[in-house]
Amino acid sequence: METYHAYVDAFNAQVGKSTFGRIFRLDGCGHEDEIKHTRFTTEIRAGLTSFFTMAYIIAVNATILSDTGGNCVCNDTADPLCLKNSEYLICKQGMSNVNRNLITATAAVAGFSSFLFGFLTNMPVCLAPGMGLNAYFAYQIVGFHGGGLISYNLALTAVFVEGLIFIFMSLIGMRQWLVKVIPVSLKIAAACGIGLFLAEVGLSNNAGIGAIAGSSSTPLDIAGCPNQYKDEFGACKSHKMTSPTMWLGIMCGGILTAYLMSYKVKSAMILAILLVSIISWPRGTEVTFFPDSEIGNDRFNFFKKVVSFQPIDRTLNALDWNISEKSGHFALALFTFLYVDIIDCTATLYSMARFSGVVDSETGDFPRSTIAYCTDAFCISIGALLGCSPVTAFIESGAGIAEGGKTGLTAMTCGLCFIISMFFAPIFASIPPWATGCTLILVGCLMMRQITSINWRYIGDAVPAFVTVMFIPFGYSAAYGLIAGLMVYTALNGMIYITKVISGGYIVPDDEDHREYWTIKPVGRLPWFVSAGQTVTDRLRGTPSKREDVMLSERSGETDWKYRERIGSNGSHRELEAVIVQALPTDPRHEKVFAKMGVHEMK
Repeated sequence: METYHAYVDAFNAQVGKSTFGRIFRLDGCGHEDEIKHTRFTTEIRAGLTSFFTMAYIIAVNATILSDTGGNCVCNDTADPLCLKNSEYLICKQGMSNVNRNLITATAAVAGFSSFLFGFLTNMPVCLAPGMGLNAYFAYQIVGFHGGGLISYNLALTAVFVEGLIFIFMSLIGMRQWLVKVIPVSLKIAAACGIGLFLAEVGLSNNAGIGAIAGSSSTPLDIAGCPNQYKDEFGACKSHKMTSPTMWLGIMCGGILTAYLMSYKVKSAMILAILLVSIISWPRGTEVTFFPDSEIGNDRFNFFKKVVSFQPIDRTLNALDWNISEKSGHFALALFTFLYVDIIDCTATLYSMARFSGVVDSETGDFPRSTIAYCTDAFCISIGALLGCSPVTAFIESGAGIAEGGKTGLTAMTCGLCFIISMFFAPIFASIPPWATGCTLILVGCLMMRQITSINWRYIGDAVPAFVTVMFIPFGYSAAYGLIAGLMVYTALNGMIYITKVISGGYIVPDDEDHREYWTIKPVGRLPWFVSAGQTVTDRLRGTPSKREDVMLSERSGETDWKYRERIGSNGSHRELEAVIVQALPTDPRHEKVFAKMGVHEMK
């Protein structure tokens, strides 16, 4: 064993010193941005963990999107949803059906997006068609069997255009500015809320162990009963907490994984997922994934193929550019996709970046953020060409990060696994949800550790953060949770500010000195279009170069944080500027900058 570990260490050291290691900033590469404690084998293991945690999306996304009927046409006036129309059902469920097309498309999109994102950004974040966004696409925009606002083909066009708009917004710095302008406590709360959301998904029926479900009397209820005791909504009528699959997931996928993690056993999550899957594959057992039913037989027949590639012949390039007849509904769908996806993906990307420890504490940004947002936007449009709903950063990437992933090699490994799964779809589509459910719960636990960093000392920060944390899992949406937190933050702090102004500064909260510093102005490096505009303006006015202002802005953002406790929120802006002047070294080049700020007399 010692010989094996010595060989692995030597191999990692050799890879780290190579050009390959320098590209991905592995430990020992000698680059100034070298990421400490990164090892090639650890990154590969982390990528495998992310893949096995995300693999359920192959089957789940295809199932959800195929409920739209894809580009199958229903013209039966007697049966508008074509529930009994044999021609329509053959189109949807035949040998070359929409569902099998979407299995291949989902794997292809996830593989390409994750690999490209990892290579260009060097971040351990994987991309795939997003859960929640796919349900919104399928059931609210297109509708079951195409009974919604617009057709499947027109909805894909909206997604394609959305990706192009995102690229433009990323290039001008709009998405980066949105991340910076969100208060720090809300960004941390979003990460914690996503952790709770992961845990809720892991506890649910569709993608978890099935320990909770909705009911007619309460929003959530204890579940965990065998399928024969469930009603049409998935709630348990009796025999709660008796499901063998649930207990298999809890014991082998949850407690065993946590036990192995306590001893820092590598690949603990992968081992648990594989163990539960292998136990669940034999037929005739209480925990089989292939029960003796129509659905079970269909799953097993597909599983027996082992190697199978389904060409994407029905959903490839299915965009419809004839938007004149339903231009209003198209615009509504496009706008909705835009604001939901920009908040959802932006919040998720920031949360994953923070979880992996690459967020700059001063600027609130992470390395290559513009490339990251542009790549995500580009992959949204590529996914639409293959027939998929919007692509987003997957919160299950946290499993790979928890396994030690710190570079883009993690995402690239995950992407390669998805590409391989295109040819082994029967295997990867047969990983049961109770095999991955407890992994999601454990990752949620790890992400919740950040909750202590929220500013609980000031009510104006604490209440909006709490609303965000709670609303994300209960609203089943990271986007709407963050929107709720921002609304509460704006209303609450706006009322406090108005009261302070009207009273002339006499009526202020007792704990206002503990509030977090926040400004709508960009901190750190400005977006290129803002910097260019300010440079032109300064030259016309004859003021110093904005290069000096940018440096001053960066330093002032740092100083505000450093001296916040000493000065408190009652310190005037002029007092803060005085501290900045004292903190900076004396330099004649800054004379005009200080004069423009109005603090030359304090120097």
